[in-house]
Amino acid sequence: MPRLHVVDPAAAQGEVKQIFEGPLKGKHLNIFKGLANSPAALNAYLGLSSALSRGELSAKEREAVALALGEVNDCGYCTAAHTAIAKGAGMTEDETVAARKGEPADAKTRALVAFALKLRDASGWVEDRDIEAMRDAGYSDGAIAEAVANYALNVLTNYFNHVNDTEVDFPKAPALA
Repeated sequence: MPRLHVVDPAAAQGEVKQIFEGPLKGKHLNIFKGLANSPAALNAYLGLSSALSRGELSAKEREAVALALGEVNDCGYCTAAHTAIAKGAGMTEDETVAARKGEPADAKTRALVAFALKLRDASGWVEDRDIEAMRDAGYSDGAIAEAVANYALNVLTNYFNHVNDTEVDFPKAPALA
């Protein structure tokens, strides 16, 4: 059961109502109903997510990062949500499982996921060789900056769901072997 108030989109007022009737029309997910306690928090999520969707990293790459971080941060909501979203972006179920394990089959995506996991393990204090591994895999400095921003977005959602104990409203992600 969620620990924060669940905002009913039909009863929302003011800025939150505008968000549910605008960018979140038809997307009344439990994470958004919890974040809606603060229009600032909800707008922060939407703004960062929207900006990153227009960046260099593909939807599949962003989802691989989200899946790996959701798994290591033990966020059942995010692993379920991003498994579904990743499939919508063209990933197979096996690819979603591999990403959760930090082992994407594609070498370039594997380097990206390894970098995101290194950001977590090193609290951002990556080494020169970690940046070089990203460049060697074919990522630009802009993509490296986006990797950090995607990391931050996923920490936001993972930790929010931990604090809120958000009820999962996606099909459960498959168990890892």
